[in-house]
Amino acid sequence: MKSLKELNLKGKRVLVRCDFNVPLQKQGLISDDFRIKESLPTINYLIKAGAKIILMSHLGRPDGKVVEKLRLTSVRDKLMEYLSMSLTKAEDCVGKDIEKRTREMMPEEILLLENLRFHKEEEENDDNFARELAKLGDFYVNDAFGASHRSHASIVGVPKYLPKACGFLLEKEIKVLTALMENPKKPLVAIIGGAKVETKTKVIDKMAEKADAVLIGGLIKREIDERDIKLKHPDKIVFPVDDIEGRDIGPETIKLFRKKISPAKTVFFNGVVGMTEEEKFCKGTEGILKAIIESGAFSVVGGGETVDFINKIGLIEKFNHVSTGGGAMLEFLSGTKLPGIEVLE
Repeated sequence: MKSLKELNLKGKRVLVRCDFNVPLQKQGLISDDFRIKESLPTINYLIKAGAKIILMSHLGRPDGKVVEKLRLTSVRDKLMEYLSMSLTKAEDCVGKDIEKRTREMMPEEILLLENLRFHKEEEENDDNFARELAKLGDFYVNDAFGASHRSHASIVGVPKYLPKACGFLLEKEIKVLTALMENPKKPLVAIIGGAKVETKTKVIDKMAEKADAVLIGGLIKREIDERDIKLKHPDKIVFPVDDIEGRDIGPETIKLFRKKISPAKTVFFNGVVGMTEEEKFCKGTEGILKAIIESGAFSVVGGGETVDFINKIGLIEKFNHVSTGGGAMLEFLSGTKLPGIEVLE
């Protein structure tokens, strides 16, 4: 897999697949810009390399139609704020006019394409759509780890038609998550919260192969019981012993989980363990996060809700690696090959 640093980018059009799928407030303002910030090292490198930079991303689920509140205008504004420079947002992501514009760009200039998912062909991995996108660049760079488990046109179609490389964010995610599974400092403790047990059973089993303990949130525990799911390493699994109205882990569980986390040298945490949208059900998740920080372990956290909550309570800087992937991270850790990474190899 080629790294960005191996390409001669001066004066070349570089088509970068970013993951700007950020949470929005009702007014269309960005409520958490973590993913945008994580894309900056790649963008800054391309500016310094004298490339012509074309950024593309999806936002939300517009289902192949133009949805005004899902335009990437707020993303453009946030990028301008962080990069301290002006950049143009195109009114679409494909077409002759946009191709002409990319050919007229100056080195170090940035063009942000409109939401890819305004075209149904993106999620259908339509080959013609992929070719149209490929016409906009001389090189393709994937820096969208959070979308790399999707076989979409901008992820797996475009790299068939252009010389390709991975961006710094994608490279970092692969490196950290591979080390977590292959060579973690022990003891390794994993905490799996949230819901949707069908998406998490594989990662619980995989983690339990390596970990000294896997601590499970209350909702997952309930789903495991209801569906009578048999986990592969039950001796490693630690379930909650009490709860608060079935919506958060209780004080005894917090105590138990803290005791397990305390001696750890590596900790992985995915999925909040309470209904964190309500303040009275935040104590469990907050208690676990503080226990991880106090342990001094190498910490890897990820998942949309988890990262949102860590941001909300201002602790993001306290963790060694905060993954930009939710589903992508879980699939990667469960041993599934991600299509967006496979195509770069």
